[in-house]
Amino acid sequence: MGWHGCCYLARMDVARPDLKQKKQRKRLVLGAIAGAVALLGIVGLSRLEPAAPEVDAASVWTDVVKRGEMLREVRGPGTLVPKEIRWIAAETNARVERILIKPGATVAPDSVVLELSNPEVDEQLLAAQSAVAAAEADYTATRVQLENQLLDQEALVASTEADFEGARLQAEAEGELKRRGIVSAIQYRQSQLRADQLKTKLRIEHERSAKFAQNVDAQLAASRARKAQLQNTLALRQRQADSLAVRAGIAGVLQQVPVEEGQQVVAGTNLARVARPDVLMAELRIPETQAKDVAMGQRVAVDTRNGIVEGRVMRIDPAVQAGTVQVDVDLVGALPSGARPDLSVDGTIEIERLADVVYVGRPAFGQPGSTVGLFRLDADSNIARRVPVKLGRSSVSVIEIAQGLKPGDKVILSDTSAWDEYDRIRLD
Repeated sequence: MGWHGCCYLARMDVARPDLKQKKQRKRLVLGAIAGAVALLGIVGLSRLEPAAPEVDAASVWTDVVKRGEMLREVRGPGTLVPKEIRWIAAETNARVERILIKPGATVAPDSVVLELSNPEVDEQLLAAQSAVAAAEADYTATRVQLENQLLDQEALVASTEADFEGARLQAEAEGELKRRGIVSAIQYRQSQLRADQLKTKLRIEHERSAKFAQNVDAQLAASRARKAQLQNTLALRQRQADSLAVRAGIAGVLQQVPVEEGQQVVAGTNLARVARPDVLMAELRIPETQAKDVAMGQRVAVDTRNGIVEGRVMRIDPAVQAGTVQVDVDLVGALPSGARPDLSVDGTIEIERLADVVYVGRPAFGQPGSTVGLFRLDADSNIARRVPVKLGRSSVSVIEIAQGLKPGDKVILSDTSAWDEYDRIRLD
């Protein structure tokens, strides 16, 4: 080993602590830089929005928010029914003998639909006829008897009046003779007393005649009342007998005959239903949540599938059945061909016209007065973002926007429940 080798070994054995510290500092700096970069990456990633799901633009229904007049309407299904319907009921217990006319036939008011039988009704009719005939005979006999008695009384009055006049004249004559001394005072006084007596009797007979005339009127009135009562009973029995031939009562179409030949029916049983097919009205079923705004006289458009007929609300049922309220509509327009009872129709009732309001097509969800989240499309991209929207008054196909949207905004109205966890979606 020479001098150079000894020098090399000497250099290898010399310690360098400064180099070691420098390396450690370098490693610390690099670790800090790496940690900062990692932290910045984590923060950046946390601030990034989640990826927006892609939705086929053709599969969603959109509409543009508008400002102007909004027509509020409610709609409901219904049927056409006859406006004039007559149920014919049995007036007495009876047996159905024959059904002469079948449902669907056109009938006149005097058309006999069914024939009934009840022997008791025939017997009661004969008894009532006999009672009326007897009452009329009794009334005639009573009237003749009382008239004869009244004539006798009038004759008695006339006779008494003649006697009084004779006595009065005789007293006057004897008074003149008394002054001449031809007749005694006693005889004259007797003539005066007789005249006064006949005058009193004449007054009494006049009063008796008046009372008797009143009695005659009372007896004849009582007799007439008894006769009228029996005549009313006869009219009832006659009507019951006539009702055994069941007549339509109105011109129209025989709709139902809910009995069979040979069937026993009691008084009040419905035997037939007749309706006028040319005078119809609509019975609509409006959802109870919308019926609160329906009022009498509102305009209605009734779709018969063969034309639109104008009508007016004429009755609102106060009861709710199966979640709907029945609204009767009087049809004021001409009916199209093919319109007939029980035809299914759709009716749209005009509630009110709102001027200068912001509105949009009615979304698939959300009730009037509620706040919902709707996806609003960005004007410069195909991204739709969820925004809170407060809804106002509603109609059949549109709804008022109270807050959250402005005219010109384009929103998705179809069901977006599949993307409830996202605040934005991308339309392709």
